[in-house]
Amino acid sequence: MVATQHTALSVVGEEDSAKRRQILDGARTVFMKLGFDGGSMGEIARAAGVSKGTLYVYFADKNRLFEAIVEQEVLEQGKLAFNFDPERDVATTLHDFGTAYIQLLCRPGGGSSTRTVMAIAERMPEVGQRFYNNVVALTISRLATYLEARAKQGDVAIDDFELAASQFMMCCQASLFMPFIFQAAPAPSPAQIATVVASATRMFLAAYQPSPA
Repeated sequence: MVATQHTALSVVGEEDSAKRRQILDGARTVFMKLGFDGGSMGEIARAAGVSKGTLYVYFADKNRLFEAIVEQEVLEQGKLAFNFDPERDVATTLHDFGTAYIQLLCRPGGGSSTRTVMAIAERMPEVGQRFYNNVVALTISRLATYLEARAKQGDVAIDDFELAASQFMMCCQASLFMPFIFQAAPAPSPAQIATVVASATRMFLAAYQPSPA
């Protein structure tokens, strides 16, 4: 009897989780097309294939729904494992990280989450802060920690590791991210990304090369 109840609860839990994902997918589609202000709960319910009543069972209002989408984006990006092994050489690590970073940032549909967060951050600053701290700042910190380890080995000469990490990430975005996020250009091709990241890596190594002994 206990085993039967446990199985039943597991099935209900799985169905509940699947329904929640279904709603979030529908909401993401609506926010991508209409933005936060343009996307009504009715539109979201239709896109998700659920009734408005079901929608409100899971989310009290549009703000809560949007926060859930941000949380999901944070979790998905947190699963990415950039290779910051302190034993890897700087040029290879920067090249591989820069390529993976821009592929993530400029993936089809990926810019929409950033655009929507930027648009709503003034009204919901806690959402913008959480997105920045758990996605952007965390990545900067991880790269900065790697650079500090390599600086101790004499491979780079850096005074401010957080600044250097931010500079490299911004250089990788050059000519790619802004046109993409403002929908002036499609997601960049692998060749475009390779060209920009290679240039960013060369610039970074030239700027932070250690002085001759």
